Amino acid sequence: MDIKILGTGCRKCRQTEAAVREAVEQSGSDASITKVEDIAEIMKYNILATPAVVIDGNIAIKGRVPSKDEIIKLLTR
Repeated sequence: MDIKILGTGCRKCRQTEAAVREAVEQSGSDASITKVEDIAEIMKYNILATPAVVIDGNIAIKGRVPSKDEIIKLLTR
């Protein structure tokens, strides 16, 4: 599983990254996590608000900080 966290490094982006890392660890998922901070790269996903979470190329969450439980549900479906 490939997870990308899109965001420029703001507080909400850091919170999202921390929640994703905790969720992956708790769920035991075999996932690679990449933090994408480059604006040009983020724009390729055509999102208007960050933070965003992209799982295997699909935008799963955008414009808000997800809960750890919400992320775990996304990882286990």
